[in-house]
Amino acid sequence: MTGAQDLNADALLPLLRQWAAALGFSQIGVADVDLASAEPGLMRWLDNGFHGSMDYMATHGLKRARPAELVPGTVRVITARMDYLPSNTPEGWQAIEWQRLADPMQANVSMYARGRDYHKVLRSRLQKLADQLAEEVGPFGFRVFTDSAPVLEVELASRSGIGWRGKHTLTLHREAGSMFFLGEIYVDMPLPLTEPVQAHCGSCTACIDVCPTKAIIAPYRVDARRCIAYLTIEDRGPIPVEMRAAIGNRIYGCDDCQLVCPWNKFAQRATVPDFDAREGLSDAQLLHLWAWSEDDFLRYTEGSPIRRIGHEAWLRNIAVALGNALRATGRGDIADALRSRRESACALVREHIDWALAQAGLGENSGGGS
Repeated sequence: MTGAQDLNADALLPLLRQWAAALGFSQIGVADVDLASAEPGLMRWLDNGFHGSMDYMATHGLKRARPAELVPGTVRVITARMDYLPSNTPEGWQAIEWQRLADPMQANVSMYARGRDYHKVLRSRLQKLADQLAEEVGPFGFRVFTDSAPVLEVELASRSGIGWRGKHTLTLHREAGSMFFLGEIYVDMPLPLTEPVQAHCGSCTACIDVCPTKAIIAPYRVDARRCIAYLTIEDRGPIPVEMRAAIGNRIYGCDDCQLVCPWNKFAQRATVPDFDAREGLSDAQLLHLWAWSEDDFLRYTEGSPIRRIGHEAWLRNIAVALGNALRATGRGDIADALRSRRESACALVREHIDWALAQAGLGENSGGGS
């Protein structure tokens, strides 16, 4: 990297915050690159296999905790927070979300995924922020990240004062809860560091207690292999049979640990329209989404983070939710809809259809895996 080290770094932080606010960011921090104290925990997590099939986590190894190895020349990391609750989110939104989860016919998509793909939104705005900084100081070395490379985002956010690490491992902020995205700019300028904040989880274990699959195996430790977000988004294979009933109607991600968190009563609404919920993703019915063709899936998820899982994983997830709905309601139209797709389905989806039908004793292998 090349840098503009002779400039007044202290004067840049207020400017960065001003520019960031205009771009829709809610908070800016600056972290050091020495994350050595986080390395043992990262290695234990990987050694225990808690990353599941996310092989890239292990491939990059300690590079995740060593920003200057990932991007040579890096001396600071600018961290950024962008709130994502849709602007029209009503008061009492947590109660509304719990009601959706209680309706077996409702398709539940994690709140962060109901709008535009955050990767694209944050990356472009972080790039604009870096460009503005370059206009002010001259050319300097930087690289933008948003959940897109081996970066310890929560660790960097915690060290720079964006918030503290909650027991569910997400970043928490006293005035914004956890309903926000994180992004980073690795830079070669020695910007002044921002101070970390004190943790405020206390003795609360609400997130641990509420997790449907008990994925939070201890405070600050998540076994991704049990996490519904991992099972419905990251993993492309069969969903473990023992996890399927607990998934309920969650077809893309899971918000339970955030819905129950007391700090999310302070969650902030997004200031950018990109995160406004798309029509049909907040209140869709399972049977409606099950009827989508692959072309429908591609059309309705264009620009959405949902698209990256593909149509087969989408159907796999919905088949599980329909099986849970069939067990809860006994509705014949669910069984009919499941059967209508069975012969044309790939092996992965067909196996989940059979499991779903078996929830009411109607499967090809009735009773198996139910």
